[in-house]
Amino acid sequence: MATGNGNGNGNGSENKRETAKQPPDLDEIVDKSLQTLKPYFSGGSPKSIILIALLAMIAIGVWTAYYTVPSDSVAVVQRFGKYLKEVPAGLHFKFPLGIDSAIVVPVKRQLKQEFGFATPGAKDPHQTPINRDEKRETQMVTGDMNAALVEWVVQYRISDPLKYLFEVREPKETLRYVSESVMREVVGDRTVDEVITIGRQDIEIDALSKMKALATKYTMGISIDQVQLKNINPPKPVQESFNEVNQAQQEKEKLINEARRDYNKVIPLAEGEKDQRIREADGYRLKRINEAEGDVTRFNALFTEYLRAPEVTLRRIYIETMEVVMPQIKSKIILDQDANGILPLLNLDDQKGKL
Repeated sequence: MATGNGNGNGNGSENKRETAKQPPDLDEIVDKSLQTLKPYFSGGSPKSIILIALLAMIAIGVWTAYYTVPSDSVAVVQRFGKYLKEVPAGLHFKFPLGIDSAIVVPVKRQLKQEFGFATPGAKDPHQTPINRDEKRETQMVTGDMNAALVEWVVQYRISDPLKYLFEVREPKETLRYVSESVMREVVGDRTVDEVITIGRQDIEIDALSKMKALATKYTMGISIDQVQLKNINPPKPVQESFNEVNQAQQEKEKLINEARRDYNKVIPLAEGEKDQRIREADGYRLKRINEAEGDVTRFNALFTEYLRAPEVTLRRIYIETMEVVMPQIKSKIILDQDANGILPLLNLDDQKGKL
């Protein structure tokens, strides 16, 4: 049984026309059967020879009449080379002796193709660049006429077994050519700095979109799931100089970030202090204005009362003034106009604490 030996990443043998549990070669079976039955042919009658031949044909027919499809695959059945039907996973039967043939297609398995590098142990000739020039695949020219070495991976699934088998002669090889062409086009539209640093995600999205469009246009029966960039480096002759430029660029970005950090630390504090001073000044201004307006209102009210009763108003002002002034005087002396001496008063504030 020749089935795919791959995992979810597409490692393993994924031949286009993978036969589902086909029997050994017919000539080999016949030769072994003749060797086993050779003693019975010598000296036997023609009837026994015919009977033995019929039994051998029946055994071969039974052996070639069934096949098994893995759980992650479907089988495309052909009769005399013409498409007949598509069968799901499990045990199935077909016309023997080469009348029907079943081709297993792994429709539920995620496959992949690698460009510029090879996964150790991979056996699929279309997954890894076997007998290919890996450097040629990765060498690309960017939009600013610089060179870059780009490595990437394309992950895909077989979405339509019928189109995959019969619409395109070599769908995996075609997908490889399409992927390389699209990647060169996308990289050629960007500068080398974008390709190596900030533009990786945009390149992956743009390349995926264009590869999907071409896969649909060519009716390859393939659904492309993801395009992932791996290592992107400048050519070796200029790699050291390019690294120095990158280090200088990183140092520049570091200094800019430090300056922005200090700016964000000092400027907001100064802005806050400025706003605080402005609010304090506004508060003091409103306070002085309100006090002045209050004093004016109080003076106008007193002046009105003074016009009505001058003596009463003067006495009232005097008394209110004394109420404010007298508590602030610690030593008090009261003089009478007719008195010849000074009469000291008992300091009641000191006596209050002793009581």
